Amino acid sequence: MLRVGLTGGIGSGKSTVARRLAEHGAVVIDADRIAREVVEPGTDGLAEIRQAFGDDVVSDGALDRARLAQRVFTDETARTTLNGIVHPRIGARTAELMAAASQDAIVVHDVPLLVENHLGPAYHLVLVVDAPEEERVHRVVRDRGMAEQDARARIRAQATEEARRAAADVWLDNGGSRDEVLAVVDALWADRLVRYEANIRLGRRAKYGTPRLVEPDPAWPAQAARLRERIAMAAGGLAGRIDHIGSTSVPGLPAKDVIDLQVTVASLADADAMGDGLAAAGFPKLPGVDHDNPKPYAPDVAQWRKRFHAAADPGRLANVHIRVEGSPGWRYALLLPDWLRANPAERDDYLATKRELAARYTADDDTANYSEAKEAWFDAAGPRAEEWARRTGWQAG
Repeated sequence: MLRVGLTGGIGSGKSTVARRLAEHGAVVIDADRIAREVVEPGTDGLAEIRQAFGDDVVSDGALDRARLAQRVFTDETARTTLNGIVHPRIGARTAELMAAASQDAIVVHDVPLLVENHLGPAYHLVLVVDAPEEERVHRVVRDRGMAEQDARARIRAQATEEARRAAADVWLDNGGSRDEVLAVVDALWADRLVRYEANIRLGRRAKYGTPRLVEPDPAWPAQAARLRERIAMAAGGLAGRIDHIGSTSVPGLPAKDVIDLQVTVASLADADAMGDGLAAAGFPKLPGVDHDNPKPYAPDVAQWRKRFHAAADPGRLANVHIRVEGSPGWRYALLLPDWLRANPAERDDYLATKRELAARYTADDDTANYSEAKEAWFDAAGPRAEEWARRTGWQAG
């Protein structure tokens, strides 16, 4: 099952996207609809609200939302009380609908406050629908009959564009025509969502192509941060720390468009214990990789044992290296990026090697050969990096 979080501010056109995904076959769970269902006439949710806030919040047997809003939006205690009544019921109903979906389903959870409540790590992918503020105001005034000042106040009260961009794996610009955004959604469904779901269900990584170098992407750190949060949730407390490592963590360094992350564990038994959770979160284990290549200063392969997972998402390739704290591989993975950041000449030397090898290995199945060929450079660089660490007093972490 692929879990997709869908969000966007008022007037962004999120419902248009949700309907299109449903047309393709997605199971859409609408958080707003559930919030209304759990307080419908005759429900225990409505009864508990009436008991907590009095008869004046109920009119003709139904919840008077406007009157209740006046009570809770100016009173934090009242708002906490209301949330304590409604949120558990919404959560239970959402879990029920999720459980009812088939194992090969693409479930789209439409959540207006996904960013505000920091819910992104619970999903395999977060889609954010957005449009320019003036267009959003125009839509809300036209379609909902809301006063312009009220529409602007609602927009100001919601998450900022900066916060939404930080949470978004996919940013859907809905400032143009309806056909334009629908075409983007159609391509997203076919090229990413369907393939991502199949990869998770079959326990396979997303397919890598040619080991091609690209220019540094300023979005890499934010993408790594989102992956780290998902991995931390999936690890269930077994991860000591999660670091963005590798070339994409070094500013200004061209690299393959693959995020490398290192998960620190106390033992490989802990790494194995989190394996199923990582696979379910979209990071299946690659059973054929259980160690790094030993370096000359530590030739015992047993010291370099690890576990290796990779992203199933065809739209965001990533490697997840799980290493025991204090092991040579763990230390080297942390040291090398810091050393390259601090030593531009070494970074340039590494880049020259990468470019030469990328030009040599151009076939779709050459990624492993490309990585193996870099080992000679790593072997030679290790002593130089360690000498720098001694000279500067560098410590892992």
